[in-house]
Parts: sequence; structure tokens; C-alpha cells
Amino acid sequence: MDKLSVLLVFVPADSGVDGPSLLGESDRSGFLQNLKDGILKSVIKRAQFAIPPLSLMILSSVDEPGIEHHICDLRFETFPVDRQWDLVGISVQTGAVKPAFELSALLRARGFKVVLGGPYVTVFPERCRAHGDVLVIGEADEIWKEVLVDLRQGRLQKEYRVEELPDLSHGYSVTKDVLDLRHYFTTNVVQTTRGCPYSCDFCNVHVLNGHRVRHRNIPEVVREVEGFLKNDRRIFFFLDDTVNADEEYAERLFRELIPFNITWVGQATTKLGENGRLLDAFAKSGCGALLVGIESLAEESNRAHHKFHNPVDRQVACIRSIRSAGICVYGSFIYGLDEDTIAQAESIEAFLDDTGIDVPGINLLRPIPGTEVFRRLADEGRLLHDRNDHDSFRFSWGQEMLYRPKKIPLEEFIPSYTALTKKVFSVRNAFRRAANAPTLRSAVLMFNLFYVHMYNLSRKDLSRQMQELAKGR
Repeated sequence: MDKLSVLLVFVPADSGVDGPSLLGESDRSGFLQNLKDGILKSVIKRAQFAIPPLSLMILSSVDEPGIEHHICDLRFETFPVDRQWDLVGISVQTGAVKPAFELSALLRARGFKVVLGGPYVTVFPERCRAHGDVLVIGEADEIWKEVLVDLRQGRLQKEYRVEELPDLSHGYSVTKDVLDLRHYFTTNVVQTTRGCPYSCDFCNVHVLNGHRVRHRNIPEVVREVEGFLKNDRRIFFFLDDTVNADEEYAERLFRELIPFNITWVGQATTKLGENGRLLDAFAKSGCGALLVGIESLAEESNRAHHKFHNPVDRQVACIRSIRSAGICVYGSFIYGLDEDTIAQAESIEAFLDDTGIDVPGINLLRPIPGTEVFRRLADEGRLLHDRNDHDSFRFSWGQEMLYRPKKIPLEEFIPSYTALTKKVFSVRNAFRRAANAPTLRSAVLMFNLFYVHMYNLSRKDLSRQMQELAKGR
């Protein structure tokens, strides 16, 4: 008997997380600027920073007799519409709702049965029911097997809802059998915990995954790392939202990984710089870089958005400590939080010089539908789009303001933000940061050059928005 074929699809945003809207479009800035942009785009293309969607890797690893999984990543592939698929699963990301729904409509019109899942479906199932034959609501690790059994027995339900967050300690193994390894910067993506103990109002992690940190068994993670190394010895990405959230667990895990001689990157809080034992375990296990969320340098702004776990007065010492351990720091800022003033731009510049951050990211606040900050800004009348038009609030590099800052008028904020990114993201600064990086210098250079190009495009988009806003007054 032939196996049933299930295709899991990753749908990228048509803009937003995949770059400013001008990316790839012709520009009339002049020969030298276009030449520089062309060179940087070539560097970006060669860098191949993409990693595979872990959620689809997890689902494709669920073994059910009579079922075979495939993954289609639309960043690199066209949908194989000429093949008969018994079920197509589409992961609906909050930043890619419109293209996901459009693909689902096209497939259903051709007779394919479509199941929708992912973050957006979990938070807004009522907005998704008309767009799919089946909905999976919540983390699908355990319930996906039930979907496959029902598919095989011809009794698919309209909705599968996860009543309790999966217990990650029960164990699951992730395989890469259905991935095309050539598409990705690396396929070594691992998650050891889920959930976040913090409550930042602009983040949806605790909304989706809860406040309790759930752990995988350490021996299981170690076996997964060992298995991944057999067919891909490139860098590892640990995709925990806060890899040092449980310091005792993290230290035990990464000391176990020391013998494997890997290089890895992840996300952490700057609190790591105050825990010498954990920092030592990170460094010895091969940690090359960490993304840390600094957000605002105004304590009042962080508190206004419920971010209490990294006091500003300890940030400099913590970042210096992390870099002294041989670990690069990607420092992520949000300029324009509620208590920020125009003086924040100079503070960010000075902070970058003081800490030596290897890759800065200077973001605009993105009010994500389903978060507390989205609801609050909508209630206060500060959103620049209809609160029900969720597609307008996709993630982006900052090519569009989505709200009005509380203490800085838009006509002052946008010029301030664009002037800041022009100073911070220059080719000269890119090479300087790479030369000073404690490790991974080529990757630091690539990321900084990538940002030179992307923030240049975002400034053009913001300038265009300024003109449109001025006309609308």
C-alpha cells in the first residue's frame, strides 16, 4: 500500500522579515550608490544566513506508519503543485498571514486538503477557520500524531486544540531527513527549552509558550547534537528564546556539550555576564555569539513595557564580561518606547562605543497583534493602521512606522531614527567591528555589511512614509 504524502510548508512574508520593501527594486540614487548596493547584495546572497524552520522539522520527525513527510520552504523552492498531496500543512507566521492565506486558497481551489497551524492560528483561530480545512491550535508536538492517525483513517476533524502545553521532558527526536541541506547557512538548529519567565509587553513568546520554562532532557539534547554532526558540522543555533533562563540547567547542558567541539550561537539576557560559572560553560562549549535584548537605555521605558530583568546600570559591565569571555554580542535595541525621548539616539551611540557591541540592531517597536502593547496602543489611538488589519503589522526592518511614540512627535522621531542608523551602520564601522570582534570575525563583518545595506533601504522607505504622512495632514 502506498504511503500518504504530507507536505509541510514554510511561507515567508512578502515584505517585513524578509527585508524592506525596496529590496531588489531599482533605485535612482546614482551610479556609486547603486554599485555599493550591488556589491553588498552579492555579499548577502553568498552569506546565506537562512536556517530551516524548526517547528516543521519537529513535525516531520513524527513517525506514523503509512505516512511520509516532506518540507517545502518557499524561500528557496516553488510549491510542487504537480504532485498529489494527501495533506498540506501551512505554518502561519504572524508576519506572513496574507501570503499564507492566499496559498491556502489556491491549494484548496485545486482540491488539496489544507491544515493551518503556527503562531497566528494559535492566537487568532477565529480569523483562520475560513481559510483552511483543518486548524491545529497550540504547540503541535504531541497532537500532530493524532492528526496523522485521523488522516490515515479518513476521519480528519475540523479542529485540533492543544489543551496543555507539551511536556518536553517526555522526549522527542528531531531529524533532518527531509531537508535540503544546501539551502541553509546551517541545519543544526536545536531547542532545549520553551516558555519565558518574563512578561515584556511587546513580546508574544510568553503568550504562545507560557511563563513556565519547560526543559528537554539533557541526555536527549546531547544525543541530538551528536546525531546532527554526522551530516552537518557547521555552526549550531540554539533557538531557546532565553538560553540562560534556567541557569542551573543551562550550565549542566553546556558542560555536557564541551567534548563535541562545536561552535554555537543563541539568545540570552545580559545577566549572563554576572554568572561566571555559566559564562565559563558557554565559552568552553563553543559559544561564539549571543543575541541580547537591551531594548531601551532609559530605565523608565523598560519598566513601562514590563521589562524588569536587565537594569540599565548593569548593562555595560555585563556586556564587557561576555565579550571578555570570547563571545560576540549582538545587541538589540528598540528606539521609541514609551518613555524614550529624542536624547536616546545619542545614548545608543555612546553605549555602542562604550561596550564594543559587535553587531547592533536598532529596531522600531513592532506592535504584534495579540500582545499587550498592541492592545494598549490600539486603545490609546496610537496605531497608524486599523487594529483589525493584522497584515499591516507584520515584522520589518523598520521601513514603516506602525504607531505614534508617546513622547516624540513622528516628524521628529523618524529623522532622528534615520540619522542614528546612518551613523551606526556604515561600511567603515562594519570593518571596525569585525576587526575588534572576539571571534567569528567574518560572520560579524557579513552581518554588519548586511545591515549597512538593509538600513539604507529602510531609511528610504521611512522617508517615503514621512512624505505621505505630511500630505495626509
